[in-house]
Amino acid sequence: MVTTDQLRALFPEAANLEAHSPPAPIDQRDILVDGALKRWTGETIPVRSAICARKPDGTLEQIPLGSYPTAGIPEAMEALAAAVEAYDDGRGEWPTMAVSERIACMQEFTQLMMESRAAIVELIMWEIGKSRVDSEKEFDRTIDYIKATIEALKELDNANSRFLVVEGTIGQIRRTPLGVVLCMGPYNYPVNETFATLIPAMIMGNSVVFKPPTYGVLLFNPLLQAFKKAFPPGVINTVYGKGEEIVPALLESGKINVLTLIGSSKVADHLKKMHPKVNRLRAILGLDAKNAAIVLPDADMNLAVKECVTGALSFNGQRCTALKMLIVHRDIVDTFTERLVAEVEKLKIGMPWEKGVVITPLPDISKVRHMTRLVEDAKSKGARVLNKDGGTVCGTLFAPAVVYPVKENMLLYREEQFGPIVPVISFDDLETALEYVITSEHGQQVSIFSENPETIGHLVDPLVNQVCRVNVNCQCQRGPDVFPFTGRKDSAEGTLSVTDALRSFSIRSMVAAKQTDDSKRILNKIVRDHDSNFINTDFIF
Repeated sequence: MVTTDQLRALFPEAANLEAHSPPAPIDQRDILVDGALKRWTGETIPVRSAICARKPDGTLEQIPLGSYPTAGIPEAMEALAAAVEAYDDGRGEWPTMAVSERIACMQEFTQLMMESRAAIVELIMWEIGKSRVDSEKEFDRTIDYIKATIEALKELDNANSRFLVVEGTIGQIRRTPLGVVLCMGPYNYPVNETFATLIPAMIMGNSVVFKPPTYGVLLFNPLLQAFKKAFPPGVINTVYGKGEEIVPALLESGKINVLTLIGSSKVADHLKKMHPKVNRLRAILGLDAKNAAIVLPDADMNLAVKECVTGALSFNGQRCTALKMLIVHRDIVDTFTERLVAEVEKLKIGMPWEKGVVITPLPDISKVRHMTRLVEDAKSKGARVLNKDGGTVCGTLFAPAVVYPVKENMLLYREEQFGPIVPVISFDDLETALEYVITSEHGQQVSIFSENPETIGHLVDPLVNQVCRVNVNCQCQRGPDVFPFTGRKDSAEGTLSVTDALRSFSIRSMVAAKQTDDSKRILNKIVRDHDSNFINTDFIF
């Protein structure tokens, strides 16, 4: 139970803010373009923390963290031109570089990135309100992801380091880059999910135009020097400004070969249509999700409640893999929601640096208003907030709300809430639960909670044809990163995992010759004298 005044008291006092060691304000004026940090002298966009400061009169104000370049279409086109030149229709230094050399560049970047760990963790925490523990986990998991990607590329390249001889034809098949990639990451996992596309795109030989997320833009500032130092000019270029202005201009140029976006399916559909030759545009997209948990009468109640609370409310529910609808059998719904509410009310609400905190500030007050709108809509149509004071707001804090019964005429029934709201619906027969998943516009994951192997088996068969991951007696989640991460319907395009991402940002190319003595002589000489980075039999250790 929590009141507005109690939420207000959780924010730090403005007069005592230094006690919590906020990061020094960053007035970012540098834009990385063509291997140089170019100084921006125009207007800037202010950045405010998810965390508010409490003034003596009790009012709250989001803490200023700095600013970044406003920039615009001219600057975006300059970044695009640098990426196009670096790729140079496949003739550039980076796309023709030996795989071992690209790996060496990425290893250097990883080392430089690790040196900025403390600064980046602090900025994740202060910019988007993620707890210190989860901010540290995100950074460390990203480093592990980069290292795993490097090892996966070694294995992939080594497997392709020999010639194939089939029906009188000698061939060597390797994966080659696609061209210029426009990379846009999300605010909820600004480092990890951004790098899940950025790193494989770069290491496969593509050049990149990178737009940081709106919330979490400053945390990339410590990495600009690392990008500059580790990679050849033009391999990665940053763009800033209003996405609705610069992104369409980039796509309409026709010079973007790959669009990678983690965000809204509506935005993705709109952007793809702006490319003059859509058939030439590859899209790797992580989009909306409305993952459901189906809780059956024979479920282990304690386990189901625990997993559903964690699955629905980790990082305030701001995860595409979060459980965003709990579908509970009517025979146990009252007991289940009673225990669910009891566990939700135990969750600690507070500031990101507090030990054991689970519910933290949302990145902007607009997010709080949207959560309130969803709850009020459900209440006006017959639902109740089951936990006392659920949905209470103050500043950027929103107390988690368990809402039941959610029905089809409510926004929460289909809309992805992406925040600390736990909608619950009940069902009498399995077909009703299945119908919810089948009729959904989304198809990422689902969780099943049951102790009956036969029931689980019968549910799995239709569900795997609707979603791309069925979780048995556990919450929906992305990892481990070696597993495929994708979705059906409006939830994804392309597959991301350590190995799948390397394939997503490349294409198979082949060199072939007739199996003649002359061909053997020519190929042997190319390999012996290292005349080609593509035609080689080197083994990368």
